[in-house]
Amino acid sequence: MSTSVTRRTVLAGGAGAAVGLALPGPAAHSSGHRPVSVPFTLDATTLDGGEQVTALTLDTARLGSIDAAGLHPGTFTVHAKATSPIPIAPGDLIFSEYDLDRTVTAARLDRHGNIVLDLSHAEGQLGGGTLGYIVSKGRNVRLDLVYTITQNTPLVRRHGPPVTITDFVQGRLSNPEVDAFSHHVSGSGLKYRLYSPKRSPRRGRLPLILWLHGAGEGAALSDDYYDNETTLRANRGALGFATPQAQRIFSEAFVVAPQSTSYWMEDGPRFAPLIRDIVEDLVRRERVDPDRIYVAGCSNGGYMSLEMTVAYPDLFAASVPVCGVVEPLGGEGPPLITDAELATIHTPTWLVTSRDDDTVPPETNTVHAHHLIPGSLITLYDHVVWNGHQFPGHFSWIYVARNDPSLDGTHIWQWMARQRR
Repeated sequence: MSTSVTRRTVLAGGAGAAVGLALPGPAAHSSGHRPVSVPFTLDATTLDGGEQVTALTLDTARLGSIDAAGLHPGTFTVHAKATSPIPIAPGDLIFSEYDLDRTVTAARLDRHGNIVLDLSHAEGQLGGGTLGYIVSKGRNVRLDLVYTITQNTPLVRRHGPPVTITDFVQGRLSNPEVDAFSHHVSGSGLKYRLYSPKRSPRRGRLPLILWLHGAGEGAALSDDYYDNETTLRANRGALGFATPQAQRIFSEAFVVAPQSTSYWMEDGPRFAPLIRDIVEDLVRRERVDPDRIYVAGCSNGGYMSLEMTVAYPDLFAASVPVCGVVEPLGGEGPPLITDAELATIHTPTWLVTSRDDDTVPPETNTVHAHHLIPGSLITLYDHVVWNGHQFPGHFSWIYVARNDPSLDGTHIWQWMARQRR
């Protein structure tokens, strides 16, 4: 007998538990069994092109020993709907809202006895993303996610009768890499996320890596939207430095990712001391080694990493501006960083970009900066391709997040880790 049991809940921004009316299915109703309510989490992964929901974990361990052999992709059907958390003006565009069925590629049991529904996902695939980009605002926002699960056949248990779930309750969005970063607010009100390595107190002071996000990951204060999460979900820039590989190379390091209240480029000289205050506070509170502080950033954040080394020439051991903005986009107005300022930078600098970047033209920005910054290094890619997928040319931060740039056999993370103030 086919059983269709659904549960729809609204989950603002994909976080928090939802509460609602149970919808008993035909099998449960006809058998006279008590309703069975099961919470589930949205399991997400930040891919190079942004975060996607890659699986659902159903809290079924308490139902008894479910027979894994009875699970198959058709046991459940999953529908997903994603909408903007802030109003969209008529005629405005947002990428990427969706309302569609997600393909279940596998239904399996984890080691706890919970059912995991693996969902089809891939770079550039519509229907799994957690972020939407609002064109008029130039911002990514966390989409409101509503997942509806339909159970098509009863669950077979090794002991006891089959069971039909009558109510699926959507819970939190779970991304272990993102969740490893704690939430903080500085004294100035600037929000940031912090990764703290699990270290022995005897290790002494550790390096600090400052990651400065791109333009699309700032706040939209006009809409009261300041999530302190988008910078970790839009790409792997900050997350890359918290991976086991990076932590080995840096012999453990803190990673801090502030979120702008607008655009770094909009008012870099004002933001610079606010970012410095976060860094200096971490040096005081977290036993950060002041001689091993590194700054890296992409696009808008690439500009800000250059601005930080201009404003504070003795603060950083190394700087990695990725597709950073030097000249105003559109070619009108004064440069964001003058030639004279670029020529004064003496922080060891490794610049990265792609020749096919049509958002921040390489020649007038990254290449120009390289010619003026004394002793700077540069890596120029022809295209941005990773794991066989070609990304827009502006996405060269993917290479830095994967420790790909290298010169004379030395990769960029190893180069950073060797620098001392």
